Amino acid sequence: MTTARFLTGQFLLAMPGIGDPRFERSVIAICRHDEEGALGIGIGRTLPQLSVHKLLEQFKIDAAGAADVSVHAGGPVEPQRGFVLHSPDWGGQDTLHVAGKWCLSGTIDVLRAIGAGAGPKHWLVALGYAGWGPGQLEQEMTRHGWHLAEGNDPILYETEAAQRWDACFKAQGIDPRWLASASGSA
Repeated sequence: MTTARFLTGQFLLAMPGIGDPRFERSVIAICRHDEEGALGIGIGRTLPQLSVHKLLEQFKIDAAGAADVSVHAGGPVEPQRGFVLHSPDWGGQDTLHVAGKWCLSGTIDVLRAIGAGAGPKHWLVALGYAGWGPGQLEQEMTRHGWHLAEGNDPILYETEAAQRWDACFKAQGIDPRWLASASGSA
């Protein structure tokens, strides 16, 4: 396994004091990481003004089969573009399989399936994504701005978005209240 593929299927957690307010207490599910860069979906914040039913209405999709949950703030890149991070029990033409754990779909067919109640068992919808160019994420990780956590279904699908950051640290035996917002030097 190469280092570049190691992050796929993991959660990337922004450390306190990361220096970019867009990523404060962020939890990002890394969906692709290779020599061309990395792509992740933010799963730690929702957009309170937008629900899945409202989103489906915009596409004239019947939402009767879908839970009316909040849409996630997936990241600062292309915030108008939608993605569905979901369980691997459903797949469309352009579905990206993520380390045998999840799938990422970005086409309207997954929204139609969710609206009809025929989509994946577990899913969350996000607008935008977090992206890094070749080597950029690896470089950022050496500056102590990010922490890597095991990507798992209970945190992804059963934990409230606002609680995921704490839950990821606690799953590793780390009390997030003790994290410092600045690092020292030796």
